[in-house]
Amino acid sequence: MISPKQLSDLIEGLGKLHICIENALGCEEQISEIAAEFVSTEHVYFIGRGSGYAAAAEASLKLKEISYIHSEAYAAGEMKHGTISLIEPGTKVVAICAPNGLNSKMQSNIDEVKARGAEVFAVTCSHETKADTCIFTVNAPHPMMSISTQIVPLQLLSYHVARLRGCDIDKPRNLAKSVTVE
Repeated sequence: MISPKQLSDLIEGLGKLHICIENALGCEEQISEIAAEFVSTEHVYFIGRGSGYAAAAEASLKLKEISYIHSEAYAAGEMKHGTISLIEPGTKVVAICAPNGLNSKMQSNIDEVKARGAEVFAVTCSHETKADTCIFTVNAPHPMMSISTQIVPLQLLSYHVARLRGCDIDKPRNLAKSVTVE
């Protein structure tokens, strides 16, 4: 249940969401330059908390589907349960820092992977991050809508990585373009 005020805020935010998405699309040139750093990598790990994890899962899937780079999404709070053992010097980690009140914990996760030599890229809701490179600073009209603006630069990143690797973005290998019934 939400209050009438919360509902009003959400509706107002939806009316402004397109502006935030247009801003994300406006960063394509910068994202294209960042994509060049991913071209020769073998593994990419996406981490996030709350809605940031949902964005991480979608971003990982898209990178796998169109660039054929092994990628995985992990709930950042579970990093110590095996995932951290995969991080070695030069590993690419994309941290999605959502406006969900968990940024100090997310920054701690960034510290953990950096201490093991990872190169950290971030989509963040603040200009302050401990990441090596900020892919995009999220501007969302409402915290519940941040995933809509977080995923745009991450999908652009996947697109540009795939393009730079010479992959057929419009016809990814081994993917069905329609749902079939057994």
